[in-house]
Amino acid sequence: MLSNSIEARDIASQVHSYVDLAALEEAGPLVMTRGEGVYVIDNNGKRYLDGMAGLWSAALGFNEERLAAAAVRQFKRMPFYHNFFGRTPDVTVELAEKLQSITPESVKRVYFANSGSEANDLAIKLVWYYNNAIGRPEKKRIISRVGGYHGITVATASLTRIPVNQKGFDLPIDRVLFADCPHHYFFARSGESEEAFAGRLAEDLERMILEEGPETIAAFIAEPVMAAGGVIVPPATYFERIQAVLKKYDVLFLCDEVVCGFGRTGNPFGADTFGISPDMMSLAKALSASHAPISALMISEEIYQAIKRYSGQIGMFGHGSTYSGHPVSAAVALETLRIYEADRIPDHVRTIAPHFMMRLNAMASHSLVGEARGVGLLGAVELVADKAEKATFDPTLKVGPRANAIAQELGLILRARGDALTICPPLIISESEIDELFDKLWSALERLTSELH
Repeated sequence: MLSNSIEARDIASQVHSYVDLAALEEAGPLVMTRGEGVYVIDNNGKRYLDGMAGLWSAALGFNEERLAAAAVRQFKRMPFYHNFFGRTPDVTVELAEKLQSITPESVKRVYFANSGSEANDLAIKLVWYYNNAIGRPEKKRIISRVGGYHGITVATASLTRIPVNQKGFDLPIDRVLFADCPHHYFFARSGESEEAFAGRLAEDLERMILEEGPETIAAFIAEPVMAAGGVIVPPATYFERIQAVLKKYDVLFLCDEVVCGFGRTGNPFGADTFGISPDMMSLAKALSASHAPISALMISEEIYQAIKRYSGQIGMFGHGSTYSGHPVSAAVALETLRIYEADRIPDHVRTIAPHFMMRLNAMASHSLVGEARGVGLLGAVELVADKAEKATFDPTLKVGPRANAIAQELGLILRARGDALTICPPLIISESEIDELFDKLWSALERLTSELH
């Protein structure tokens, strides 16, 4: 790298996320300069089909002019105000009302934040606050799942049971328990159906609650589809059985819709796809198509009424964020939701998803692919050393990252989660672009096969 290049300047100034920092200093970053639909272009003019929608999030692609215009209009009218002390920007009220009209009936009150991590962090705080409010000070523990991803704050990274997010950070904190990962491919017993596997996981969850004491278990948090954990689609009847256990022991269901929300699974929310009735629901990413930072925590009326009463006893609700419901972000999010409706994006997803799933499922015929899995416009291919035995590769071979790097050379951006390659394109992707995505992925695996042999 030339000493005055933007790559060298980046290495000298910025700390990056999710990377070996020492290796990055040797290789340098990939610098993006602009976007066109589902494509991004680097500083050398090379185009990439971004098969990850940035970070599971750029639902409308990378140059939606209507969102830029919405931001400019709001900047000119009122660039900032807050929701402290009973004040609020008008556009934030409009956004809250819009979310009330489209989210599941069980969650209707809204608190805005800036990221999925912050929304989930607030969910943890409200679980504790709520149980204090109704006189259950011992009912504070939260059950997450192995492989679940819920954020990177101290509290939410404690719920994120992925080794790299906890190792070295002195995490998890206490009050957190972990249920089993619902990945049928790897964890089902020989000959065990999806329904039988789901039943066993529900029984294991009930056993955990009873052993720990139902009076101590406050909430269960889950993504409808585990995204960063490798796009783990729940086995048939899983959430039906899990919710029955939670209801039996009065345990709240926190539904993390940060990736699945706003059409990703083929329905407005993952909760709709999998029959979930949440007590709280976190939203982010596609809420603004990632054109502006914003998130929201939806909570049930019962929880709201309890915390309202408690705030009066204490003197006030002592939580706040300077940028909660930021008017520019709210305006962009409101315009995003209008575009989803005007352009019939959910209908487009339902129309295009069968082709996506057909091409995804066809990847299972490749010699390196043990499982191809997905729903809607969300998928993954699991790379294995032996398909018949489901034998994984030696981790030192870094097969997943190598496949990911080859795909990037071919102009396709994906994400490696161990030896799973995850796929989450913008919701506006066309059939021909889906074909380009999977053609390049196949080519990447063919080249990897040659390298391995």
